[in-house]
Amino acid sequence: MSDHASLDAIDRRILRELQADSTVPIAELAERVGLSQTPCWKRVKRLGDEGVIERRVALLSREKLDLGLVVFVSVKTSRHDEQWLSTFAKGVASLPEVTEVYRLAGETDYLLKVVVSDIAAYDRFYKRLIATAPINDVSSAFAMEQIKFTTALPL
Repeated sequence: MSDHASLDAIDRRILRELQADSTVPIAELAERVGLSQTPCWKRVKRLGDEGVIERRVALLSREKLDLGLVVFVSVKTSRHDEQWLSTFAKGVASLPEVTEVYRLAGETDYLLKVVVSDIAAYDRFYKRLIATAPINDVSSAFAMEQIKFTTALPL
């Protein structure tokens, strides 16, 4: 049995619309996707109940909040046991500057996306990061320009 949701064309249209603006009123959403309100609402509810729609959030302006510096942090470790991973995962989860963390295959073991106000703030973050668990190497790449940003998944 698959964990994948079975979506038809209307479900996909609903999801595309909600990814663009999750605050759209159900009446307007229904009109955009070619349904009446009740069937549209039932589909949105089902998509939520099935976990396709995980949550609805507000996207904030990093610049207006003085969080204009994005840093991609590559972490290498010589430890790959469950205890180390648990300690590291809890540590990075507790750092609010970390917005994304990925465990990778290849040269880098973990990739973190970090959002801070400036280099001094990153230095303070870095000192807290290296205290989370034993790390072999930390490499930082500072984003010069954001060329594309979207939270929308390709449907």
